[in-house]
Amino acid sequence: MEKKNFIVEKLKVRVFDTRAEMGKNAAIDAAAYINQIIQAKGEATVVFAAAPSQNELLENLKTADVEWSKVRAFHMDEYIGLPAEHPAGFGNFLDRAIFKSLPFKECFYIRDGGPNAQEVISRYVQLLGKYPPDMVCQGIGENGHLAFNDPPVADFNDPHQVKVVELDDICRTQQVNDGCFPSFDAVPKTAVTLTISTLLKIPRHFTVVPGTRKAEAVLQTLTGPITTDCPASILRNHDNCTLYLDADSAEKIEKLF
Repeated sequence: MEKKNFIVEKLKVRVFDTRAEMGKNAAIDAAAYINQIIQAKGEATVVFAAAPSQNELLENLKTADVEWSKVRAFHMDEYIGLPAEHPAGFGNFLDRAIFKSLPFKECFYIRDGGPNAQEVISRYVQLLGKYPPDMVCQGIGENGHLAFNDPPVADFNDPHQVKVVELDDICRTQQVNDGCFPSFDAVPKTAVTLTISTLLKIPRHFTVVPGTRKAEAVLQTLTGPITTDCPASILRNHDNCTLYLDADSAEKIEKLF
């Protein structure tokens, strides 16, 4: 059940007893918004994050009453240097989690479009311009990152829409903690990511953040200064973002709100 809900500046926060309830309710809200956009525009465009934190959301979306043939999908980021078939690749993760299970109108992959990162970036920027996203389903990293905008490279006013970034050690360690790679050294050092300025332009955010390992990032997101030291803190300035937490990720804010 929902334990509490409150607002921090502009950011709406919903806290649930369990991770399963968190994911189910986030999916209900996300599906309703997709349907609202389809009704208004005839089709919808959604950006998806690829991470185990999104599993419950994505699983519930697969059974939602949505006309998926009217939905285009993007994803937020992708490693550089992984083999195309590597299971930890974010496009491959989303294929397994949702893309191949539903009849999307189109799915656009960051890995497609050219033999080098700049060609991939150019193609993705063109696609984002052609099909501006209506909403994003995302998480928050252990270091507070949004997509792969870790604190050292995050820029709230980034002039780029998509860029190459170096991943910091906390981010790379998280990929091991999530079970995506067997060791720190196996995690790629660079990636392509949508920038924070691109994400902030998306009208509706569904931000799903479960687990004890995210509790400190949640605390900083909601109570710390709005700074790139915790990139997710900028969500407090977004006009239409909801943060979904479970009891574990909310443990450090339980007595504060």
